[in-house]
Amino acid sequence: MSEQEKKDSLVLKGCAHLFGNEVNTDIHCSNKYMLDKDIAYVAGQAFKQLDPSFQERFQSGDVIVAGKNFGNSSSREYAAQVMRYMGVSAVLASSFNRGFFRNSINNGLPVIECDTKDIETGDHLEIVLDTGLVNVTDKGLTLQSTPLPREVMAILEAGGLLQYLRQNPNW
Repeated sequence: MSEQEKKDSLVLKGCAHLFGNEVNTDIHCSNKYMLDKDIAYVAGQAFKQLDPSFQERFQSGDVIVAGKNFGNSSSREYAAQVMRYMGVSAVLASSFNRGFFRNSINNGLPVIECDTKDIETGDHLEIVLDTGLVNVTDKGLTLQSTPLPREVMAILEAGGLLQYLRQNPNW
C-alpha cells in the first residue's frame, strides 16, 4: 500500500444514521435470523426495529451514530460482521459495550468513542482515524474522539485481527 493509499484509508466519509442509547446487538443482528438465514438476509433486516426506513436510506460507506452503551446484550461476533457486510464504514457512540468494541476491531470495523449529541441523521461526517477528529462537515463542527491506539489501528488497517496475524506471523 502506497503512503497516499494508507493516508486515504485513515479518513472515512459517510452519512450519519442516528440511533439512541443502549442499542443492543439483538436490534441490529437478531438471533431469530441467525439460525437459518445467510448474512445477506440478516444485513437486510438490520436496525429495522429502530427505524423501519433505515434500509431504504442506508448506503455503503455510511456511519452508524449512537449514544451510550452501543452493542450491549450478547457479545456475538456476528453483529460486527453483519455491519461490515452492509458496508458500515464506522460506528460512533459515546460509549460501547466492551465485547462489541473488541469484536468490531477484530472484524475490522472502526468503533469510535466521542460525544455524539450534536450529530443528526443525514449529517455528512469525515472521520480521521489516526487523529481522532470527527468533522460534521454540514455544520462546520469538529469533534475530538478518543484516538485508537496504534495497535488497534494496525488491526483495522489490515482488515481485522485474522488478516493482521496472517500479515504478521511472528507477532
